[in-house]
Formats: sequence, C-alpha cells, structure tokens
Amino acid sequence: MAGTVDPSVYKDAIVVLATAGVIVPFAKRFKVNSVVAFMACGALLGPFGLGGLASSIPLLSSITVAKAEALAGPAELGVAFLLFVIGLELSFERLMTMRRLVFGLGLGQVALSGGVIGAVAYWLGQPAAAALIIGFGLALSSTAMVVELLSAKRRMTSSAGRASFAILLCQDIAVIPLLFLVSVLGAQADGGSLLAGLAQALVQAFGAIAAIVVIGRLALRPLFRLVASTDSSESFMAATLLIALGTGLIAAAAGLSMGLGAFIAGLLLAETEYRRAIEVTIEPFKSLLIGVFFLTVGMGVNPADLAAHPLAILGIAIGLFAAKSLLVFGLARRFKLSRATALETAIMIGPGGEFAFVLFGGAVSAKLLSRNAESLVLAAVSLTMVVLPLLARLARALSQRLAVPAILPEEAKVLPPDDHSARAIVVGCGRVGRLVSAMLEEHRKPYIAIDFDPALVATQRRSGRPVFYGDSTNLDFLRLSGLDEATALIVTIDNPRAVDATVLAARTLKPDLVIVARARDASHARHLYQIGVNDAVPETIEASLQLSEAALVGLGVPMGLVIASIHERRDQFRTELKPSGAPAQALPRDARSRRL
Repeated sequence: MAGTVDPSVYKDAIVVLATAGVIVPFAKRFKVNSVVAFMACGALLGPFGLGGLASSIPLLSSITVAKAEALAGPAELGVAFLLFVIGLELSFERLMTMRRLVFGLGLGQVALSGGVIGAVAYWLGQPAAAALIIGFGLALSSTAMVVELLSAKRRMTSSAGRASFAILLCQDIAVIPLLFLVSVLGAQADGGSLLAGLAQALVQAFGAIAAIVVIGRLALRPLFRLVASTDSSESFMAATLLIALGTGLIAAAAGLSMGLGAFIAGLLLAETEYRRAIEVTIEPFKSLLIGVFFLTVGMGVNPADLAAHPLAILGIAIGLFAAKSLLVFGLARRFKLSRATALETAIMIGPGGEFAFVLFGGAVSAKLLSRNAESLVLAAVSLTMVVLPLLARLARALSQRLAVPAILPEEAKVLPPDDHSARAIVVGCGRVGRLVSAMLEEHRKPYIAIDFDPALVATQRRSGRPVFYGDSTNLDFLRLSGLDEATALIVTIDNPRAVDATVLAARTLKPDLVIVARARDASHARHLYQIGVNDAVPETIEASLQLSEAALVGLGVPMGLVIASIHERRDQFRTELKPSGAPAQALPRDARSRRL
C-alpha cells in the first residue's frame, strides 16, 4: 500500500532547487551575477513578495515561501560552510606572503571604516552597542560577489585584485571576533555585568576552541587517512561534512556561532595534505547552501520599507559607499598603490557585504539592535550589493583611464626592421615564446618576436634577441612588423582573448599566412581552427601526450613504437578538433610531429 505524501513538506526545498538549478543559470546567461539572482528570487518569492499573497491566491503557496524562517537552518549552514572554506584557504604561508596588505591595508580598512561608520550611527541616535555593531557590520564587504566578479574577468592576480582580496581576507578573519563580540554584548544586554559576561564568554570560548583544536590535531589527520584508504569518495564526502557540521555544533553548544567552529575546523584541515581534496568535495554543497543564505537575504527585503523610507535607504547606501570608498582609496595610496589600483579597489570594497546580515541578525536576536534600524540598514546594504556588478564595470573603466602610461626603456622603443625581408613573427616572449625562438635560431630560420611587456622586451634585447615592443592585436603594428612579408605567425601567449584577437587581425591582413597558435584546451583549439589558424596546439592535450611518451618509454616500450603511437594520436586529436574547410596544415607531418 502506497504511503501518502504531503507535497507541502517538500515545497521549500523545491523552491530552493528550482532557484539554484533553473532560475540562476538562466539569469547568468544574461550576465546577471548569481548572488544578485538569488537575492532577487528571494525578494520575489518570499513573504514580502508573492509569498505574502499566498493566503489570498492559494496557487502561489506551491511556488513561494511564506516564512523565511523555514530556510533559516540551511542558511546558517551556508554561512558555516563559507567560513569553513575560508579557514581552508588560509594558511600561515599565505598570510605571511600577503601580510603587508592583509594586516596593514585590510586591518586599517576594517578599523577605520568601522570607527567612522559607528561614530555616525551613534551621532544619529543609536545606542553605543548598536552603533558599534552597525559600524563594523557595514565595514565588511561581499567576499562572494567581489571574488566572483574579479575571477570572471581574470583579474584576481592584478594589482587591484590582490589588494581587494587582501582586504576581504582580513574582513573574513574579523568576522570571528565580531560574532564573539555580539554574543558578549548580548549577555550584557540581558542584565549581566559586562566584565562578568566577558569573562564567562571568554572561558566558554577558550574551552570550546581548545577542545576543537586539541581533538582536531589528534584525530583529524588519522581520520582522513583512514577514510582516504577506503578509496571511497562517498565516505570522504561524509567525513568532510561531519567535521564541518560537528565542529560548528560544538561551538554552538558552547554559546558561540556555528561559523566560528567551522572556521577553526577549516584552519586545522588547511595544514593537512587533504586540504585540496576537501575543497573540491565541499564546493557543490557550499555553493548551494550559500545560495540558500542569499535567498533568505532577499526574502528579508521588505518593499514596504523601501516605499516608506526611500530617501533614508538611498542616503544610507550612498553614504556607506562614499565613506568606505574614500577611506580605502586613501589607505591604498598610503600603501603606495597606484591611483588606478587604489580607485578600482575602493569601488570594489565600497558596497556592503553578506556578513552584515549575519551580524545584524544576531544583534537583533540579542536585543542589541532594533528591528526598524536593522531593516533600514540591510535594505541599504542590499541596494549596494545589487549595483556591485555595475560598479565593477565602472571601476575597471575608470582605472584604465587613470592608469599611467608605462615609461618604456630605451630598448623597448626600437621599431621593427623595415627591410621587407621574409621572416617568421613570434608573438610572446614568455617561456614558450623563448623556446620557439631558440628552435628557429637553431634551424637558422629568420624571425622577430614581439611582446607587450616592456621590461621583458628590454631584457631580451640586451641578450641580443630580435624582440620588439608592441600590441599584437593592433593591425597597424602587425603591418609595421612586416606581416605582409612574413612566412609564418606563431602565437605563444597564454591569454585566450589576446590569442583570438591576434589571429583575427593577422588573418584580416594576410588571408594566406601560415598561423600556428597556442590554445588553452581542446575547446579553444577548436575555436582557433574556426577563425582561421593552420595549426592549434592545446596545452592540455600536448602535455598529456608528452606525459604518455615519457611513461611508455619508462615502461620499456621501444622508442620507435612510442613515437609512432604518439604521432598517430596527435593526428587523431587534430582531425577531431579541426572542422572541415579549415585552412590547410601549416607544416608537413614529419616536421609537425616534433612540438615546441
């Protein structure tokens, strides 16, 4: 006999999965940030949106969430997993490498922003404890959004990316003592003495943290060694989730936050050899649960508050962004960052962040912050987060305008020869480009090389190599470099966009030119064939072929058979990647078989 199923029991889970699996991917097709998409869905489907109409329109009850509290548990798990991963990503070596920016620029930003914003909140009539929490809560920025935006544009390794990440790293570390501060101030608000409450909280916190650290150092490595020996990904996943949740619950039982316990567990696991495997294992759960957190954040946005206090919310949002941006810009300049880098960093860090919702929610529960003040401030934070993708574009555009043109060394000012000689052109003087140039010299093939890095060009020219400074995507510079008479164009740079632009520019100027290009992977190689290269060399495939060759030779397979097999497999890959109608092969097979 089949059991009866109540669909309403699973309704909230279906709403979450539909948002994560359908709506967010659909929004990303239109280049809408996933965090913004989750928040927008929360506002639309939550109790202040369509969920509020479910009582009068019963059909809506099946696709909306009438009470945001129903998702409070998964949302708290999302925050715990976020802090767990932050702990995993921290290490003593990493902190020491970035210590100047993390503990200088980052700590200065948190302290100054928290102090200034807190002073303004106190001046506006908030109690001292509330003003303190408001100040430091608004001093935090959105790690999830800023990292995603910078990663999407491949700018994490830029000067602004490193500075932004250092500040965010310090902010993430600061969340832990701030959560502890809320619990201490909450104990005082219940009528206890501040000193007594602080002492009791410190004892409880020290005991819980000491227990987690001692047990973790003794048990975590043997536990994961045992689990890893089973060669079961399911067991490894279960152990990872158990550690993240178990330490969080131990901390919660001691009166601390789940996030603090999860953070400590992440720190302990960061020192083990299982760190990378754990990061990969937890990534899907973290992303989904953090999505639930932002969904609940959106559900807390009340359009009625926006309509009742639009000017106040807009004023708080503008004031928050202006204050933080100005402070970050000044600090960044103090730390000798360029104006362009300081401006881009300031704009990225200026908006509020997700941990404001965590801190203010805890402050309201501890009766340190009024519900009205929380709704106004969080509405302003939500507004700044929604416009962050647009601000990121503005930051990049302004920083490019402010960027000081590089002062070229004398060697980089030398123009390519204007002798109309037939020679190959090598684009890029990195490790791959230098090896290609060396092989051309060994076989006495005339060439010139071009690169956009003036320091690298100067170094290579001092070594006597025919290297010239310029932009390979510029049609005029390619023509100046002798592309009309060139025998071949060999593109060795590792930036896929620049590779594509160079190939398109060269093919426009000389349709019959032999073009050999470096590709990031198989899909990039397929794309390069479509836009006109004669030969594309995918890094991943070529590395696997060379690895296979070394392994087979090491296993005793005769060299001749190995080389023949590798040649056949390489040609097979090329045939699969190269569409029909693509340009003819650049080189005969026997010459093409030996990759540079």
